[in-house]
Amino acid sequence: MQHNHRMELFACDATKDFASKVIDELNNIDRPDSERPYHLGDMKVVRFSDGEFQPQYDESVRGATVFIFQSTIPPADNLMELLLAVDAAKRASADKVVAVMPYFGWARQDRKDRPRVAIGAKLVANLLTAAGADRVMTCDLHADQIQGFFDIPVDHVYAAKVFRNEIKKMKLTNLAIAAPDMGGAKKANIFAKTLGTPMIICHKTRVKANVVGNITAIGEVEGKNIVIIDDMIDTAGTLCKAAEVLMSMGALSVRACATHGVLSGEALQRIHDSALEEVLITDTIPHPELANDSKIRIISMAPVFASIIDKVYNYESISPEFDK
Repeated sequence: MQHNHRMELFACDATKDFASKVIDELNNIDRPDSERPYHLGDMKVVRFSDGEFQPQYDESVRGATVFIFQSTIPPADNLMELLLAVDAAKRASADKVVAVMPYFGWARQDRKDRPRVAIGAKLVANLLTAAGADRVMTCDLHADQIQGFFDIPVDHVYAAKVFRNEIKKMKLTNLAIAAPDMGGAKKANIFAKTLGTPMIICHKTRVKANVVGNITAIGEVEGKNIVIIDDMIDTAGTLCKAAEVLMSMGALSVRACATHGVLSGEALQRIHDSALEEVLITDTIPHPELANDSKIRIISMAPVFASIIDKVYNYESISPEFDK
C-alpha cells in the first residue's frame, strides 16, 4: 500500500543499540516502493542538573508515523523518557506515534493479589495512552491479559519461534520442556507440543517477593535433557533452584530460555554457580557486558520486530508473526 506520509524511527537512551539492529533489519527487507534506507532519527535528551530531563526531536516529524523504541527497565526514568518522547512527537504534529517497548516494565503488577496494592501494568497502559501513543508493540508480556489494559492496539510479539529454532539446533536427545512454576505451564505446554516432547512442571512456594521456598518437580525427570522456558529472569533464584532440583532428580542436563534478562542483584553470580549448562536470553534488555559470557547466550529479537514494524506500517496482516 502506498503511503502519503513517511516512517520515522527514534530511540530513547536505554534502547539505542536494539533500535539500530532493527533498522538494519528493516533496510534488508525487500520492498520496491519503500523509502529506504531508514536511519535512526535525531533525538537528544536535554538533562538538567537536578535530574530532570527533556527529549527533543532535532528533525521534523510533522505528518510522519513515528516509532519510538524504549524498554521500560528500571529506573523509572526510562518509562518517563518514553512518555515525554511520545508527548513531544504528538505536539510536533506526528500523524501516528507507536511506542515500541521490547520489555514492558511493571508487567508483574497485573492484578490485585494482595490488599492495598497498585496494578502497575494498568497504570502504565493509561500513562502511555494519555501521553498520546496510538499503538504499542511489546514482547512476551508477563501476562497476556495486559493487552486488555489498553484502549489502543497492542502488537504482542513472542520469542517462542526464535527459541524453538535454537532448541532444535541443540539436537538434544531425550529432550523435555519444563515450566519453572505453575504460571509458566501454558507457555511450556505449547513448546512441548510443537517440539513433540514431554513436559515437566516445577511447583514452587514463595516466602515473599523474590524469595523462593521449596520447589518440587512434577513429571518424568530422570534421564532427560531439560530446557526450562520462562518469560523473564530477575534474580534467577527460582531458575537456579529449579535446575538444582531437576539435576538431583536425575536429569542429564538443564538449560533455560527466557525472553527478558532482567538479571538484577546476584543473578549473574547465581547462574554461573548453578547447575545450568546454558541460559538463552534475548536482547529486549541491553546487556553488552554479556557478549562473550561462558553461560549466557543472547539471541536477537530485532528481525522479528523489524518484520512487525514493516507490516504494520504497510497495513499488512501480522497474524503469521504471532506464533507462540
